[in-house]
Amino acid sequence: MGAGKSALLVIDVQLGPIWGTYKKDETVSVIQKMIAKAESENVPIVYIQFEGPEGDLLERGTQFWQFASGITPREQDIVIHKRAADSFYQTELQEELQNRGVTNLVVVGVRTEFCIDTTCRAAISQGFDVTLVEDGHTTVDGFYPAEQIINHHNSTLRGVKTPEYQIAVVKADEVNF
Repeated sequence: MGAGKSALLVIDVQLGPIWGTYKKDETVSVIQKMIAKAESENVPIVYIQFEGPEGDLLERGTQFWQFASGITPREQDIVIHKRAADSFYQTELQEELQNRGVTNLVVVGVRTEFCIDTTCRAAISQGFDVTLVEDGHTTVDGFYPAEQIINHHNSTLRGVKTPEYQIAVVKADEVNF
Protein backbone atom coordinates (compact mmCIF):
# COMPACT_ATOMS: atom_id res chain seq x y z
CA MET A 1 0.00 0.00 0.00
CA GLY A 2 1.19 3.45 -0.79
CA ALA A 3 2.06 6.13 1.69
CA GLY A 4 -0.80 8.35 2.70
CA LYS A 5 -2.91 9.58 5.55
CA SER A 6 -4.83 6.96 7.50
CA ALA A 7 -8.09 6.99 9.44
CA LEU A 8 -9.55 4.39 11.77
CA LEU A 9 -13.03 3.24 10.74
CA VAL A 10 -15.01 1.74 13.66
CA ILE A 11 -18.08 0.04 12.19
CA ASP A 12 -21.30 -0.70 14.10
CA VAL A 13 -19.79 -1.40 17.53
CA GLN A 14 -23.23 -0.93 19.06
CA LEU A 15 -25.14 -2.85 21.71
CA GLY A 16 -27.45 -4.52 19.18
CA PRO A 17 -24.94 -5.66 16.55
CA ILE A 18 -22.29 -6.75 19.09
CA TRP A 19 -24.74 -8.83 21.15
CA GLY A 20 -23.97 -12.55 21.01
CA THR A 21 -20.91 -12.18 18.79
CA TYR A 22 -17.96 -14.56 18.75
CA LYS A 23 -15.20 -13.56 21.19
CA LYS A 24 -17.07 -10.33 21.91
CA ASP A 25 -14.94 -9.19 24.86
CA GLU A 26 -11.65 -9.99 23.14
CA THR A 27 -12.73 -8.20 19.96
CA VAL A 28 -13.95 -5.12 21.83
CA SER A 29 -10.61 -5.06 23.67
CA VAL A 30 -8.75 -5.08 20.33
CA ILE A 31 -11.01 -2.32 19.01
CA GLN A 32 -10.38 -0.24 22.14
CA LYS A 33 -6.62 -0.70 21.69
CA MET A 34 -6.89 0.43 18.05
CA ILE A 35 -8.89 3.49 19.14
CA ALA A 36 -6.30 4.34 21.81
CA LYS A 37 -3.49 3.94 19.28
CA ALA A 38 -5.27 6.17 16.77
CA GLU A 39 -5.91 8.78 19.47
CA SER A 40 -2.27 8.76 20.59
CA GLU A 41 -1.08 9.19 17.00
CA ASN A 42 -3.67 11.88 16.15
CA VAL A 43 -5.23 9.68 13.49
CA PRO A 44 -8.80 10.63 12.56
CA ILE A 45 -11.39 8.22 13.95
CA VAL A 46 -14.69 7.66 12.18
CA TYR A 47 -17.45 5.84 14.02
CA ILE A 48 -20.12 4.29 11.83
CA GLN A 49 -23.47 3.81 13.56
CA PHE A 50 -26.17 1.71 11.91
CA GLU A 51 -29.72 2.85 12.40
CA GLY A 52 -32.90 1.08 11.48
CA PRO A 53 -36.30 2.48 10.58
CA GLU A 54 -38.91 3.55 13.12
CA GLY A 55 -39.85 0.64 15.37
CA ASP A 56 -36.67 -1.29 14.56
CA LEU A 57 -34.37 -2.67 17.27
CA LEU A 58 -31.70 -0.25 15.98
CA GLU A 59 -33.95 2.80 15.62
CA ARG A 60 -31.97 5.95 16.46
CA GLY A 61 -32.01 6.59 20.18
CA THR A 62 -32.98 3.08 21.26
CA GLN A 63 -30.92 1.11 23.76
CA PHE A 64 -29.48 -1.26 21.14
CA TRP A 65 -28.57 1.63 18.79
CA GLN A 66 -26.14 3.00 21.43
CA PHE A 67 -22.42 2.32 21.18
CA ALA A 68 -21.17 -0.65 23.19
CA SER A 69 -19.72 -0.09 26.64
CA GLY A 70 -16.21 1.34 26.39
CA ILE A 71 -16.74 2.71 22.88
CA THR A 72 -17.20 6.46 23.23
CA PRO A 73 -16.52 8.90 20.40
CA ARG A 74 -14.77 12.11 21.43
CA GLU A 75 -15.96 15.53 20.30
CA GLN A 76 -13.32 15.67 17.55
CA ASP A 77 -14.23 12.23 16.17
CA ILE A 78 -16.61 11.80 13.27
CA VAL A 79 -19.87 9.88 13.75
CA ILE A 80 -21.69 8.80 10.60
CA HIS A 81 -25.12 7.21 10.59
CA LYS A 82 -25.94 4.68 7.92
CA ARG A 83 -28.85 2.50 6.87
CA ALA A 84 -27.06 -0.06 4.69
CA ALA A 85 -24.19 -2.54 5.01
CA ASP A 86 -22.01 -0.23 2.88
CA SER A 87 -20.77 2.61 5.09
CA PHE A 88 -20.37 4.78 1.96
CA TYR A 89 -23.95 4.28 0.71
CA GLN A 90 -25.91 7.53 1.01
CA THR A 91 -23.65 8.85 3.78
CA GLU A 92 -21.10 11.64 4.01
CA LEU A 93 -18.22 9.19 4.67
CA GLN A 94 -16.43 9.74 1.34
CA GLU A 95 -16.62 13.52 1.70
CA GLU A 96 -15.43 13.48 5.33
CA LEU A 97 -12.43 11.32 4.42
CA GLN A 98 -11.53 13.38 1.35
CA ASN A 99 -11.78 16.63 3.33
CA ARG A 100 -9.15 15.24 5.69
CA GLY A 101 -6.88 13.93 2.95
CA VAL A 102 -7.37 10.31 4.03
CA THR A 103 -6.17 7.67 1.58
CA ASN A 104 -5.91 4.60 3.85
CA LEU A 105 -8.61 3.09 6.05
CA VAL A 106 -7.94 0.83 9.01
CA VAL A 107 -11.14 -1.12 9.63
CA VAL A 108 -12.53 -2.71 12.81
CA GLY A 109 -16.06 -3.53 13.86
CA VAL A 110 -19.05 -5.76 13.81
CA ARG A 111 -20.71 -8.27 11.58
CA THR A 112 -17.87 -9.53 9.45
CA GLU A 113 -19.89 -10.88 6.55
CA PHE A 114 -22.15 -7.85 6.25
CA CYS A 115 -20.92 -4.36 7.09
CA ILE A 116 -17.21 -5.17 7.41
CA ASP A 117 -16.97 -7.07 4.12
CA THR A 118 -19.20 -4.66 2.18
CA THR A 119 -17.44 -1.52 3.42
CA CYS A 120 -13.94 -2.92 2.75
CA ARG A 121 -14.87 -3.82 -0.81
CA ALA A 122 -16.63 -0.49 -1.40
CA ALA A 123 -13.65 1.44 -0.01
CA ILE A 124 -11.20 0.19 -2.63
CA SER A 125 -13.72 1.07 -5.34
CA GLN A 126 -13.99 4.55 -3.80
CA GLY A 127 -10.22 5.08 -3.99
CA PHE A 128 -8.91 3.95 -0.60
CA ASP A 129 -6.40 1.35 0.47
CA VAL A 130 -7.79 -0.74 3.33
CA THR A 131 -6.21 -2.51 6.26
CA LEU A 132 -8.68 -4.90 7.86
CA VAL A 133 -7.65 -5.66 11.43
CA GLU A 134 -7.68 -9.46 11.45
CA ASP A 135 -8.54 -9.76 15.14
CA GLY A 136 -10.64 -6.58 15.27
CA HIS A 137 -13.94 -7.73 13.77
CA THR A 138 -16.54 -10.30 14.71
CA THR A 139 -19.96 -11.76 13.96
CA VAL A 140 -22.47 -14.32 15.22
CA ASP A 141 -23.01 -17.95 14.32
CA GLY A 142 -25.12 -18.23 11.19
CA PHE A 143 -25.26 -20.86 8.48
CA TYR A 144 -21.59 -21.35 9.38
CA PRO A 145 -19.98 -20.90 12.80
CA ALA A 146 -18.80 -17.34 13.46
CA GLU A 147 -15.15 -18.40 13.72
CA GLN A 148 -15.34 -19.95 10.25
CA ILE A 149 -17.03 -16.82 8.81
CA ILE A 150 -14.31 -14.58 10.27
CA ASN A 151 -11.46 -16.81 9.05
CA HIS A 152 -13.02 -17.06 5.58
CA HIS A 153 -13.33 -13.29 5.26
CA ASN A 154 -9.82 -12.67 6.56
CA SER A 155 -8.51 -15.08 3.94
CA THR A 156 -10.73 -13.90 1.08
CA LEU A 157 -10.48 -10.15 1.61
CA ARG A 158 -6.69 -10.39 1.72
CA GLY A 159 -6.81 -11.03 -2.04
CA VAL A 160 -9.32 -8.36 -3.05
CA LYS A 161 -7.92 -5.42 -4.98
CA THR A 162 -8.29 -3.08 -7.89
CA PRO A 163 -5.36 -2.09 -10.13
CA GLU A 164 -4.72 0.86 -7.77
CA TYR A 165 -6.01 -0.17 -4.33
CA GLN A 166 -5.99 -3.24 -2.14
CA ILE A 167 -7.18 -4.76 1.10
CA ALA A 168 -4.50 -5.93 3.51
CA VAL A 169 -5.42 -8.09 6.51
CA VAL A 170 -3.13 -7.80 9.54
CA LYS A 171 -3.27 -8.41 13.28
CA ALA A 172 -3.85 -5.37 15.47
CA ASP A 173 -0.32 -5.36 16.88
CA GLU A 174 1.06 -5.11 13.32
CA VAL A 175 -1.04 -2.10 12.27
CA ASN A 176 0.82 1.08 11.38
CA PHE A 177 -1.21 4.20 10.74
